[in-house]
Amino acid sequence: MEDGRVALITGANRGIGYEICRQLARRGLSVLLTARRDEAGETACEELRAEGLAVRFERLDVTEPESVAAAFQRIESDLGRLDVLVNNAAISVEKKTPAVEVDMDTVQRVLDTNLIGAWRLCQAAAPLMRKERYGRIVNVSSGVGSFSKLAAGFGAYRISKTGINALTCILADELYGDNVLVNAMTPGWVRTHMGGIQAPRSVEEGADTAVWLATLPDDGPTGRFFRDREEFPW
Repeated sequence: MEDGRVALITGANRGIGYEICRQLARRGLSVLLTARRDEAGETACEELRAEGLAVRFERLDVTEPESVAAAFQRIESDLGRLDVLVNNAAISVEKKTPAVEVDMDTVQRVLDTNLIGAWRLCQAAAPLMRKERYGRIVNVSSGVGSFSKLAAGFGAYRISKTGINALTCILADELYGDNVLVNAMTPGWVRTHMGGIQAPRSVEEGADTAVWLATLPDDGPTGRFFRDREEFPW
């Protein structure tokens, strides 16, 4: 059990993020479920609290520095700690437009959420983790961002995930001496709003590796990329 630990999950009002909240709360963590919209986030929290889980809503838009700063001010004031960060929030809005044609405003929008937003959260969380000399950062990536699988289509989304993989390696090295473990994972093709109903994997399967990484022991791996608790090629 992880009683006393506090976890924050971004983009968590539905799908994989929601299931990560559920599974971490079942393990005894106090969970901060974040979403951009108050109504969606509060509704999701009510559902999980009805299961007897310790889940609290925090409004958070990873693309807005002011939103992130306000959320972390509340966390530090109310709780004084943050032990786990799961960067799950992501968008894919370019459809199948080739990289040589995609509008750069669309590219910027994807990068702002999927890469810069996650980076912003890591910067906000690191001081709290360093203070306690304990932290677990899990970056939800994608197999399509692996260099072994780069191909045509969804260029902005792919590059955002390749970037989050690189950020994972950099932060893992920077935070290694502070007992802050930083890893990336791919959930695979999961039945979510983004993945669609034809996807072969359930949200429970998609969330499992993130939950495992979020609760690693101190001698666990860092700076690595996983799928189904097994290493995946960068």
